[in-house]
Parts: sequence; structure tokens; C-alpha cells
Amino acid sequence: MRRSFVGDVADFEKEIAMTMPDAVMTRIGQGVELGHRGERDAARRLFAELWDEIGEAGDALHRCALAHSMADVQDDVREELKWDLRALEAADQVTDERAAQAGVAGSVAGFYPSLHLNLGEAYRRLGELDSARDHLERGLAAVGALGDDPYGKMIKGGLEGLARRLSPAMP
Repeated sequence: MRRSFVGDVADFEKEIAMTMPDAVMTRIGQGVELGHRGERDAARRLFAELWDEIGEAGDALHRCALAHSMADVQDDVREELKWDLRALEAADQVTDERAAQAGVAGSVAGFYPSLHLNLGEAYRRLGELDSARDHLERGLAAVGALGDDPYGKMIKGGLEGLARRLSPAMP
């Protein structure tokens, strides 16, 4: 049975959307590269410009990725925490379908170990150890969504390191 032309067009547009780069995600990637090169001020400026464009009510995937990346280039841990919390809030609104459209491999569940790792570390650095432990537990509970690839191993190792830093010192 042959599908209708309208169905073919809709399927084609969906396929194109999944294979074409997302311009906002591309710009976020450029900001991440700036941060990796040590150009943190330039990365913050790019991210702030993007945040102004996206807005508080913009696409949840964009807000999550942008806030997660913005947190990484903050010099003040309180600002880092603010952006990490925004990323977590946005992640709760991202669907697997939306993530796939942007070319994200895996499910949204794979976002949470990293988000909770970053939140746990920020709270630890602020001396808010109960909150740090809460996010460590939440991150550890979510590691099943990670692959056994270098990224998954890095996040799992980060959570293990956070657990060691939060453990009471042995006499």
C-alpha cells in the first residue's frame, strides 16, 4: 500500500530535521570549544547571547545544553550552580524524540548522571554537603542510562570521585 503524498512529505521533513545540524546546538558547540581552548570569557559571551535569543521559555533541549555548558565556564561556583540548576530543570522537559531530532545519541535519561554530578560537585564546593550527597545518589541511580563508552566511563569516574570527596575522612 502506498502512503499519501502528505505523509511522504511529513516523513521526509522529519528525516531531514534529524539529519541537518541544529544551528543553536552548533553554536553551543562553538562555545564549548571556546571554553576548552581557555577562552572562558568569549564562551560566556556567546552563551549569554544565545540565552537571550532562546529565553526562559525556549526549546528545552537548547536550554538544557546551553545551561549545562554555561555552568562549565563560570568562575564563581554560585553562578555555576545557578546554571546547573537551569540545565536540570530544562532536562525534565526534554523528550527522547526531541533529543533524537537534534542528533543526540541515546535517551534523555543519559543526561542525568552528568547533571547530578555537576550539581553534587557545586554543592560540595559550597559546603552544602547534604545537597551534594543527594545529587550524588541521584547521579549514581541514573548511571544505568550511560553506555560503556569513554563518555560513560568519564561520568561514572566523576561520580566515584565525588563519592570519595564526600566520604568522611578515615582516621
